[in-house]
Amino acid sequence: MANVYHGRGYVYSIQYHLVWCVKYRHDIFTGEIEHSMKEILQGIAHEQGVSISEMETGKDHVHLLIECKPQHYIPSIVKAFKGVSARRLFAKYPELKSRLWGGHLWNPSYFVATVSEQTEQQIREYITTQQKK
Repeated sequence: MANVYHGRGYVYSIQYHLVWCVKYRHDIFTGEIEHSMKEILQGIAHEQGVSISEMETGKDHVHLLIECKPQHYIPSIVKAFKGVSARRLFAKYPELKSRLWGGHLWNPSYFVATVSEQTEQQIREYITTQQKK
């Protein structure tokens, strides 16, 4: 169950399911690169004041279940996750740029859905089974 937080004069529990894909759906998340991406995303979440409850990658996409504050603006959070992760991953693995035409890591679109108490467990299971698909 999602955590309930207290702010000054308000109480909240906000979760989002985020998904975005590698440009051209290239399969790049295997082994060390997958592990590095997960570490990078955890670091970005910490910097943004967001908590990642669940995270998994397919070979060509990322799934996150995040908790955030009411002050967070989802497009800004996604922009930070995608932009900063691309820069950091390219810095660590410059050979990836040559595999991706134009040197862009992420497709510009993304999926976001709010998560309720009724759907949270289903979404957690869906995210954790991404490697098996």
